[in-house]
Amino acid sequence: MSLTDELAYMSATEMADHIRRKSLSPLEIIDTVLERIAARNTDLNAFVLLDHDDARARARVAEQAVMDGETLGPLHGVPTAMKDLFDFKPGWPTTFGGIGAFKDIKAEFYCAYAERMEAAGAIIVGKTNSPVLGFRGTCDNYLFGPSRNPFDTDKNTGGSSGGSAAAVADGLIPIAEGTDAGGSIRIPAAWCGTYGFKASLGRVPFVSRPNAFAGHSPFISEGPITRCVADAALSLTALSGPDARDPYSLDEKIDFATALGGSIEGWKIAYSPALDVFPIEPVIADVVENAVSAFTDAGAHVEPVSLGIERTHMELADLWCRLLVPIALSAMEAWKGQGIDLLRDHRQDLPPELLDWVEGHADMKVLDHYRDQEIRTEIFDVLQHLFGDYDLLVTPTLASMPVENATDGNTLGPETVNDESVNRLIGWCLTFLTNFTGHPSASIPAGLSPCGLPVGMQIIGRRNRDVDVLTASAVFEKLRPWQPTYDLCANRRMSP
Repeated sequence: MSLTDELAYMSATEMADHIRRKSLSPLEIIDTVLERIAARNTDLNAFVLLDHDDARARARVAEQAVMDGETLGPLHGVPTAMKDLFDFKPGWPTTFGGIGAFKDIKAEFYCAYAERMEAAGAIIVGKTNSPVLGFRGTCDNYLFGPSRNPFDTDKNTGGSSGGSAAAVADGLIPIAEGTDAGGSIRIPAAWCGTYGFKASLGRVPFVSRPNAFAGHSPFISEGPITRCVADAALSLTALSGPDARDPYSLDEKIDFATALGGSIEGWKIAYSPALDVFPIEPVIADVVENAVSAFTDAGAHVEPVSLGIERTHMELADLWCRLLVPIALSAMEAWKGQGIDLLRDHRQDLPPELLDWVEGHADMKVLDHYRDQEIRTEIFDVLQHLFGDYDLLVTPTLASMPVENATDGNTLGPETVNDESVNRLIGWCLTFLTNFTGHPSASIPAGLSPCGLPVGMQIIGRRNRDVDVLTASAVFEKLRPWQPTYDLCANRRMSP
């Protein structure tokens, strides 16, 4: 087996161990990874930026540290990628999701993911594709085009961390950054057959300036997209912990690897096939219902539940869009101060759906915002009540299978699910409710559809009980391993 094939689906945990034992060098890993990306990224459009020189320079420093016997971080020499959205590394361009006006703008500061992953020894090789301002659950934009699903490149990856999920599923890197304001880690994880973890509010610091509170409505989290639960635990250990710059940061440090060997025997698990109100495609319902039985096999008590949600899925999805409007508007106002007026001078860079929401709700009243927070509170109360009786809640991650990529840079989610109209930006995703509430949640590969596309299952835990979600995920992975599904990606037909 060639080194390229050997490394392609090696876990980050294994890579780090090889580096510590000197059986693989950071430099040969980075060179091999960059070669694989060059060979396969054209089909995927997962990466929109690569910095070969920086990655190789850091790999040489990492290699010398190994040879000198220095203390090594838990991810020493392991390649990763960051997302091209509100995610920054000094000297690297940041287009905020493919906005053409920003193609030459460079950041001079770090986001928390880049800062903490490099502190743990990881090497960031580039940035991955994302939609404009992350304002949708698909991944496409006018500057770079869509990210393409490695299981079927005619299909979208999901978003907003679509390039990250595609890169991980296709064996380009073992870990990539996701940011999640409505499911942006879990949505592409579901469509690309990877594991995506959104932590509890404050578990992974979210650093935002000039508004330190910008990530609270809805709650925004940075986190990992990986191919295995162990790598997610390794990443979360590096990413989590207190940060004085984040007013919601939790003041505790956890080694999440301790969750991997736990048992769920005797746990009570609530199963909601549709979160009460979402239409679900039959193929997804069938795959997830079959997957849930693994928890019964592990000794847990699984019970179908009704949560008591009284709002329609359309009301809830529209609420999410309204909550995102102030974030988008404040960013645009800040850019105006830097001489870039998107709404006046660069409207062609912005999809019409984003323009409709931003301009249609720019004059929202304070009382309207407070009423929206009351609806959000209803969902919080529903989940808190459920977790008074259950350890976990399990649902499908998404209501729809992957959509076809558009050719105009504006791929949207499905118009209908089971002949029922849905909000095409987010309404086919069962993920954004936990961004209203701050509960930890993960999308785990539940199995393949009859046509060979991945289906995701969402595992939701009590607030601050991230360990429970990881434990249940690890138990499921052991009983229903999904690693063989990546053969479909590895052996896909490549473009000439």
